[in-house]
Amino acid sequence: MSRTPLPYSSKVLELFRNPKNLGKMEDATVYAVAGNPACGDMITFYLKINEETEVIEKATFESYGCAANIATSSLLTEIIKNKPIKEAWQVSWKKLTEELGGLPTIKFHCGILAVGALRRAIRLYYKRKGEKPEWLPEDLTFEEKQALEEEELAKVLAKRIGEKAKKEEKKNV
Repeated sequence: MSRTPLPYSSKVLELFRNPKNLGKMEDATVYAVAGNPACGDMITFYLKINEETEVIEKATFESYGCAANIATSSLLTEIIKNKPIKEAWQVSWKKLTEELGGLPTIKFHCGILAVGALRRAIRLYYKRKGEKPEWLPEDLTFEEKQALEEEELAKVLAKRIGEKAKKEEKKNV
């Protein structure tokens, strides 16, 4: 059985091969995770925020995923670096897709996950500060909901796998 490679742009392939800002940030102000258990993509976004100016001084990511996952995360860290939090919040997954020269339709979720992780980190930052700026929506955005739904699904699956393993263990005793 042969598989046809996905039609990735040269920019996606370049960022996949040479990602920017890859790695855990030990002194992060805040971080958040998003994942898609259906395809196995996981992203952790780390932000170093200047508390006085509310500018994202540094952004890094860790990824367990495909070329599109790594490329969208890499590009997003570049876009938001040295930007005010409010401006970073407004970056959309569609903008990421456009700046990458497009993504195959089945890979749009990678941009959604990247933006979802970023927005979850920003929301968590303000929650920890006990503040809520007027521009931050009360309700979760589409991207945040997607990231959260995937996380909840992962918890359910992990619980089921754990329960199944316990049953198997009891059978073997």
